Amino acid sequence: AIDVKQASEVSESSTTAKRTTVPDLVSLLGLAQDEAIEKMAHGAQVSSSSEVNEEGNPIKHEVRVALTAEPADSRTGTPTVYLGLDQDGRVIQAGYSTSTSSLGYGSFSFSDAVENVGVVEETLNEAGLQVPEKSVTLPEDKMEYSSYASDGTTLTREYFSFEGVAPATGGGAERAWSAVLSYDYTLANTTGNLADTMRTIYVYVGEHV
Repeated sequence: AIDVKQASEVSESSTTAKRTTVPDLVSLLGLAQDEAIEKMAHGAQVSSSSEVNEEGNPIKHEVRVALTAEPADSRTGTPTVYLGLDQDGRVIQAGYSTSTSSLGYGSFSFSDAVENVGVVEETLNEAGLQVPEKSVTLPEDKMEYSSYASDGTTLTREYFSFEGVAPATGGGAERAWSAVLSYDYTLANTTGNLADTMRTIYVYVGEHV
């Protein structure tokens, strides 16, 4: 079983080859679904589409798009783009998820990845935003982003969501963004090997603040 000490000690700067690139999510905003899929390329194929009926939510349709030309990660699968469409069928939110290793990040500890490596800011910047370095931080209390098994010591997951506003660039508008970093230790606890941790990042960009 993976304990907290083990997980936090994994901070070697082991770099891994970058196998995929983050699509420019900002450039997809305002496009129709077909235009967005054509623009993102990378073998983009719709994998699911569903209606959203939430009062007050401007997103009326959610579309998941698999980037089939990108290398799939053995644990997290194919990189995915999430499109949120308004009632006119325009993209008003664009998201993306992949494993952190596919983006070239080694097996950093969760806190190192956020606060020293800047995984969240770098991924958002690659998605077309300008998010300053060191603008994303974790709570001081690890319990706010850690989950444990019933024994109270075996770490099962580290997970935290972040949000902010990126300044306008090139005459564009400010963009609201959100991100989630998730380290799932379920398989690692079974095998006893920290390399089996599922490390996934999600980033989302909204049309307006």
